[in-house]
Amino acid sequence: LIALNLYCKIPYGKFHNRNPMIADVAARMGRTTNSLAMKLSNFASLDPIHRARGVKGLEGASQRDRQLWNEFRENPERLMPESEQLLHDLYTKDQEKEVDIVGAEIIRVTTPSVPFVGPTETKAMVSVRRGQQFFRQAILAAYDIACCISGVNVSTLLVASHIKPWRSFPEERLNLRNGLCLSAIHDAAFDQGLLTLDDQFRVVLSRDLRKSMDNHEWSVFFAPYEGQKINLPNKLAEPDPMALEYHRSHVFERK
Repeated sequence: LIALNLYCKIPYGKFHNRNPMIADVAARMGRTTNSLAMKLSNFASLDPIHRARGVKGLEGASQRDRQLWNEFRENPERLMPESEQLLHDLYTKDQEKEVDIVGAEIIRVTTPSVPFVGPTETKAMVSVRRGQQFFRQAILAAYDIACCISGVNVSTLLVASHIKPWRSFPEERLNLRNGLCLSAIHDAAFDQGLLTLDDQFRVVLSRDLRKSMDNHEWSVFFAPYEGQKINLPNKLAEPDPMALEYHRSHVFERK
């Protein structure tokens, strides 16, 4: 389960035994670096995005690998927080800390931007946090740590945005196909229904957005991307067309 967690967060080209992150995790798990690197490549052979591109990875995926892959995709609410907790516990027993991989050569133990509420925080709340941590890191990694619209590649300025609002669809909260990597300004516009994507993944802007901005802001932040196809993820998380259809029909403001 830890290996699958890493698969979701490490770029495909770094699934090798020279990656210090893989070496460090393998040592903490009591495994060899080669065995963990091979496991990541086995998972790549199961990824439909890689398979569609003709990228096969290693063909040594076991029946257990396939079963775990399917469970991970079908039951993210349980397995994603669980995998995040297992990785977390390899590095720290402090439940108020987080482990962060995004854009790093090593796993870092960090303090969350939103602090824990204290000893009264329940196990369920911790699980929610772990799921949120996983979702953000996996979405950013799938999009090569760059906004899929603008290409902004500063991780602190990026948001793992939900296509279908997670408050209305809690069952989609950890579905990676319900995610997009957006800069903060494009996330806000998407969330407010001022921006959406068509069925070819092209940017569509509302008339109200144009009316509400001055020419400079419009020309810098939005006009260059209207009608342009987003940069799609390199693994695992291609946006769900049905989720985008929901966003166009129920969130996007067509005025």
